[in-house]
Amino acid sequence: MGPAKTIATAHLRIARPTDQLEAVVQFYRDGLGFEVIGEFRDHDGFDGIMLGHRGAAYHLEFTHKRGHSVGKAPTDDNLLVFYLPDRDEWLRAIARLQVAGHEPVESFNPYWDKSGKTFADPDGYRVVLQHADWPNS
Repeated sequence: MGPAKTIATAHLRIARPTDQLEAVVQFYRDGLGFEVIGEFRDHDGFDGIMLGHRGAAYHLEFTHKRGHSVGKAPTDDNLLVFYLPDRDEWLRAIARLQVAGHEPVESFNPYWDKSGKTFADPDGYRVVLQHADWPNS
């Protein structure tokens, strides 16, 4: 057994429901290049798909409960922000989303438009591709 995990080193799962499971998966898989790392069907009425990147300390989980509607994002300021300091990688990420049929949207907070591009997933949750380095990395 390895060293004890703390909150500082724990793997992070960001989970949220959706009414459009396949469309949301396509956005993150095809548009952002995530890989399907796990999935389940009809687990107590829920279907779910986990998406991530090998070696990353986080992954995303999207679930759908049959017969239950969750609706859209509550605001335009619900964000996932990815810091991409390499200009070529940043441009490739934008192009991948555009090839998948997604165009940038105006950010609710204009700060994100200064050095980034914001995209809305099928549920209205926003993803910012920020052309900058996170200062603590």
